[in-house]
Amino acid sequence: MAGDSTPATGKTLPSGSMEVKERRKWGVSASDVASHFGTSGMSVAAATAITHPLDVLKVRLQMQLVGQRGPLVGMGRLSLQVVESEGLRSLYLGLAPSLMRSVLYGGLRLGLYEPSKYLCELAFESTNILVKIASGAFSGAVATALTNPVEVLKVRMQMNTRSSLGPIHEMRRIASEEGVRALWKGVGPAMARAATLTASQLATYDESKQALIKYTPLEEGFHLHLISSTIAGSVSTVMTAPMDMVKTRLMLQRESNCAGLYRNGLHCAYQVLRTEGPSGLYKGGFAIFARLAPQTMITFVLCEKLRGMAGLKAI
Repeated sequence: MAGDSTPATGKTLPSGSMEVKERRKWGVSASDVASHFGTSGMSVAAATAITHPLDVLKVRLQMQLVGQRGPLVGMGRLSLQVVESEGLRSLYLGLAPSLMRSVLYGGLRLGLYEPSKYLCELAFESTNILVKIASGAFSGAVATALTNPVEVLKVRMQMNTRSSLGPIHEMRRIASEEGVRALWKGVGPAMARAATLTASQLATYDESKQALIKYTPLEEGFHLHLISSTIAGSVSTVMTAPMDMVKTRLMLQRESNCAGLYRNGLHCAYQVLRTEGPSGLYKGGFAIFARLAPQTMITFVLCEKLRGMAGLKAI
């Protein structure tokens, strides 16, 4: 993920590229692959473990007043209600599949970014902002397509307070009662969300770092990583909140029967707009920001640290 290097052509390259004398070679040894995916997965898993209670609250907020308009319960009041009625442990429902998904999804989402950017560099001889957006979108979409069943399992367990089954038994129950295809419910909006999230996060983080290094006294280190990740977290929250809401509704399709079945992501978004108003697409928006902003900061700061320890260049 490090550095915007370009082919050795000895000429000025398109805007957003840098002139260099030698082509950078991206390592593809087993140890390099393990380091790229390992550092990414570990950093995302650590951030997920810390912010998981906010994820539970986000899902609960998104499922308020399905198909109805009306006053919504805020995140603070909802958290008190959940703790009082279900206990503190309820804020950690679905933690096991969430961590499992973080390692797989996080490793793929961040780990595929650099090789995707490298291939674009070879094809277009540039690593400008559009290349970074495309690379992030591709890596996010692929990671989500492969890990969607774990996401469905996580969301179901976060809403089902009465189930005492473990993750494996719960997944078997979903597959047997609703069919294996149920494990890929919401995969379309989930891929769109992940593509937008990864593109906005990584491209914004990448570009913010370059701008801060260029226009401020900041150098590679904790403060640069913290400020850049804060910017990236804010941008990605605004971009992905509606898609996150649609994804949750589709994955919890049985919970939404009172509003009728959603045929796909576009139909779900239309139904939400029609029955709940534009604000319906941003239900749980504050919880998304409260979770995604610190998660982005923890992920990037920790990932940069782990990459340094593994001998990899900064993102």
